[in-house]
Amino acid sequence: MKVLACDGIHEDGLALFRDAGWDVLVSPPIKDADALKLALADADAVLVRSATQITADALADAGKLKVIGRAGAGVDTIDVEAATARGIAVMNAPDGNTLAAAEHAISLLFALARHIPRADAGMKAGQWPKAGLTGFELEGKKLGVIGLGRIGGTVARKAAGIGMDVAAFDPFLPPSAAAKGSVPLKTLDELLAWADVVTLHIPRTKDTTNLLSEERMRAMKKGAYIVNAARGGLVDEAALLQLLDEGHIAGAALDTFATEPLQEDSPLRAHPKLILTPHLGASTSEAQQAVSTILARQVIDFAATGAVAGCVNLPPLTAEAAREVGPWMPLMTSLGRLAARIVQAPTRLDITYAGRTDALDTRPLTRLLVASLLGAHSGRVTPVNALAEAAARGLVVAETVGGDGDGFDRLLKIRVSDGNRSREIDATLHRGPRVVRLDGVEIEFDPQSHVLLLRNEDRPGMVGAVGSQLGALGINIVNFALGAAGDGQARAAITVDRALDDAQLATLRAMPGVLSLAQV
Repeated sequence: MKVLACDGIHEDGLALFRDAGWDVLVSPPIKDADALKLALADADAVLVRSATQITADALADAGKLKVIGRAGAGVDTIDVEAATARGIAVMNAPDGNTLAAAEHAISLLFALARHIPRADAGMKAGQWPKAGLTGFELEGKKLGVIGLGRIGGTVARKAAGIGMDVAAFDPFLPPSAAAKGSVPLKTLDELLAWADVVTLHIPRTKDTTNLLSEERMRAMKKGAYIVNAARGGLVDEAALLQLLDEGHIAGAALDTFATEPLQEDSPLRAHPKLILTPHLGASTSEAQQAVSTILARQVIDFAATGAVAGCVNLPPLTAEAAREVGPWMPLMTSLGRLAARIVQAPTRLDITYAGRTDALDTRPLTRLLVASLLGAHSGRVTPVNALAEAAARGLVVAETVGGDGDGFDRLLKIRVSDGNRSREIDATLHRGPRVVRLDGVEIEFDPQSHVLLLRNEDRPGMVGAVGSQLGALGINIVNFALGAAGDGQARAAITVDRALDDAQLATLRAMPGVLSLAQV
C-alpha cells in the first residue's frame, strides 16, 4: 500500500504508516493539476491539509485510490461528490485541532478588542501609537457563536469563562436542543441583532457560502465586530470592506479567506480595521501531531479491517463492529458475484438478515454486496458509491433485519429480480461461509470457490454423465452437491479445482439433459 502525504503532514502520523508496512511518499503542496493527477495515479491513499486541492479532474486517473485523508476538519478543498462517485472514501480528523482552532479564535477576539496588531506595528516603527487605539473590555459583551460544534462549543465555554454573555445559532441543531444545552440558541436574525461580536465556526457548503452577506451584516448592531477562524467564503469579503468603510462594522479578524493564499493585491491586506492571519487556526505543534496520528490510524484501520471513523461519505463503523462484520465481508463479495451471474440485469435486490442480528451492523454488508453485484458488470463500484450507483442504474435495494433464521444462528436471504423472474440465495457462516439453499432447493456450496451451477433433467445417470465429462475435460471435482427441485428438474452445485474455459463450458452445456450451466 502506498500513501502520498502532501502539505506537511506531521511525522508522527507518517511513522504509523511505515510501521504498518506502507510505502510513504512525502511531497510539498501540489498545485499543478497535471502533476497531481500523475502523483495520484498509483497511490492507495492521499493525505492533505488545505494547500493541495483534490478536484474531480485530479481524481480522473486515480484508479487505485481508496482514501483521501484531510489532516484537519474542513473538506472544502476536496471534491467529495466526485470522490464518492468514484468510490473513494473521504476522511477527516476534526477532533485533533479543536483546542487550537478555538484558542486562535479567542486570541483574535482579544486582538480586536485591544488593537494589538496596530499597536505592535506602530511601536516597531518607532512610534508611540497610544492615541486612537482605545479598546473595549470583553467582560459583559455579547458574543454570538455561529456553529456550536466542537470548536464553537469550546469558544463559547472559554468566552463565558472571561465573563462574556454567550448565545449561539447552529443550522445543524434541531430547535429542541435549545433547552438542553448551557448556551441559549437563537435564530440567525436574532443572534446578529443581539451580538456585539459574531464568531463563525461552521463548514463552508453551498448553503453557508457568504452566510454573512451584505444584508445580514447590515442587520448587525452598528459598531459590531466579526471573527472568522472557520472557513473562507463564509463572509462576503467585498461587502465586509464596504461596511467597514461605512463604519457599520467596527472591525473584523479573518484567519481564512475565499481564495487562499490571499492575493498579494487583495484590498483586505491594507484595511486598517482588519486583522489578518494566514489560516493559522490549526497551526500548533500539538494539533498537527494529533490530527496526523488520528488520521493515520483511521486510514490504516479502514484498509486493514474495514473500520470506518471520521469518514464524511460512509456511515461510521467502529473497530469492534468491524470485527463483528469482518467474517461476513468475503461472503458478501462472493454472493454479489453469484447474484450477478444468475440474474444479468437486476432491477430489485431484497436482503434479509435473519436470526440473531442484534450486534450486526448490516450497513457495510449491504453496501459491499451491492458493490460486488454491480461491479461484476461494469465500472468502479465500491461500498462508498454502491447505493448511489444502484439508484442511478435503476436497482431498488431493500433491506430487512430480523426474522426466523431457519435453525441457523444468522441466515442471509437474498432475492434478486430482473422484473420477469426472481432468484433466491440463502447463505450462512455456520461451519464456514456457504450457500445452504438456491431457489428454495437445499444445496450447499462455498461461493468463494470455483463452482458450476447446473440445472438438469432429474433422471438416472445424469450425475455420472456430468462427472465423466468433467473428468474427460481434465477437471477435478472437489464437491458435488445435488438437490431435487420437485418439478422434474434437479439443481447441482459442482465445486471444481479450477475455472473452465468457454469451450469446456460449451461442451457441458451441449450434453443431453443439461438445461443450463453457469460458472461462478
